[in-house]
Amino acid sequence: MAFDWLLVLGLALSAVFAAGGGILILAALQVGQRRVPHGLFSGQADEVAFLFDGETLLDATPSGRSMLRLGPPIDNARARLVANLSTRFPKFPELLEGLPRDGSFVLTSGDGSGRHSFLQAELRGGLTRIALVSDDHATGVGTDAQTLVTMEAEIAALRAAVSRAPYLIWRQDQKGQVVWANGAYLVEAVERLDAGQDLRWPLPHVFDQAVSVEGAAVRRLFVEKANAGKQWFEVQSVEDGESTLFFALPADAAVAAEAALRDFMQTLTKTFAELPTGLAIFDRRRQLQLFNPALVDLTGLPPDLLSVRPTLFAFLDALRDRHMIPEPRDYRHWRNQMTELEEAAANGQYQETWNLPSGQTFRVIGRPHPNGALALMFEDITPEMARTRRYRADLELGQSVIDAMEDAVAVFAGNGQLVMTNAAYGALWGHDPTTQLIEAGIEGVASWWRDHSAPSNLWAEAERFVARMGSSGECRGEVRLFDGRLVACRFRPLHGGATLAAFRVLSPDSSRSGQRSLRMA
Repeated sequence: MAFDWLLVLGLALSAVFAAGGGILILAALQVGQRRVPHGLFSGQADEVAFLFDGETLLDATPSGRSMLRLGPPIDNARARLVANLSTRFPKFPELLEGLPRDGSFVLTSGDGSGRHSFLQAELRGGLTRIALVSDDHATGVGTDAQTLVTMEAEIAALRAAVSRAPYLIWRQDQKGQVVWANGAYLVEAVERLDAGQDLRWPLPHVFDQAVSVEGAAVRRLFVEKANAGKQWFEVQSVEDGESTLFFALPADAAVAAEAALRDFMQTLTKTFAELPTGLAIFDRRRQLQLFNPALVDLTGLPPDLLSVRPTLFAFLDALRDRHMIPEPRDYRHWRNQMTELEEAAANGQYQETWNLPSGQTFRVIGRPHPNGALALMFEDITPEMARTRRYRADLELGQSVIDAMEDAVAVFAGNGQLVMTNAAYGALWGHDPTTQLIEAGIEGVASWWRDHSAPSNLWAEAERFVARMGSSGECRGEVRLFDGRLVACRFRPLHGGATLAAFRVLSPDSSRSGQRSLRMA
């Protein structure tokens, strides 16, 4: 019996010694671990702490759960926590990924007022414990409840404003990883995930192109949509310490407008390129903005001179140097003339014919354009002027020929209008259509003939003959003027429906008394 009691006592003492040894061993192990700031795991009621199994949240303190509720709207609690704390601890995402290798780490962050926050993460038995504490806990200095409520309300309002912003906002660290994003960005990111895939840390990139280029504060990027094609954004970046903030505003309307303008300009350029008229368009500052190849061909100005967008006066001076404008009397007169050209063109009243020293002839037209712009059009009318001069010379030659004829001649057009007479006709009838205001139709001219000759049926027949289109043969007759002269009259058709009227004064030997009857041949 005594032996049993001794055996029990020995076993109890062995258990006590074993427990004491275990406690000593644990104490020795804790001495060798990294020291952390006082109060970091103090167990205070308002401590911010989280316990994760991989990416699954197992437990959190009330303050920790409040922090998660204030985080970005991400379903994954661990990703939400990382997004929340990475702005204050930029190295937190990287160290958290290496926690299975390192076992634990401690980070410190200051807010600029002398106070510091401490963040510790450690791996215990396959579980990850993350704790956050500030100097207020370590020093025993707290924040009054009213101030805390005010701060939380302000933070909630700011988060709601940023989360509901109609444009994308996100933050990237130095490695280009997305460490924070607002609701609009997360919506775009979710649309790019594969079916059944959830958002993870780090957040995915919405844009396939690089959003940050050295020296470019604003870029235009696009997102490929499954059914809507490309959606364009204006992306602006702002450096913020060790990270960069990005703002992406929708730019579909701007891109569509620029594309329409570009297509319109290409259409105009192709149209202008085919025009034989030289075109030069100056903006409201009178700088050349647009010209076509015909302008180069007509004026001989080099394209490199036109490409530097010269002013209107520099453009006109270049024309003057190449003798492509009418030679002025002096330079002052030239400048005054060009000033008048600009004013007249701005009013839409400038149109002149330039006879150049080279023998060319330009028609120059100035027209105003919207927003104070000005367009000058140059047209080479040298062939047209040559034809006009040749036609005028032919007319003068023809007039000289019929003026040399002894018979009086008058030509009527197909509509019965008098179009030509010679000098003998004016001397015979005292009728010059160019100087006397009488009706130049066959009726008016026949009335004139009646008034200057003895009564005769010839004039009525002549009227019907001239007025009848497609008449064939001739109409002949004789009439006696009031001065006693006998005149032989002949009417015959010409090409194009015209009619020739010829009058010859008969000599006394060939005259016959009385009036011959009208004879139609």
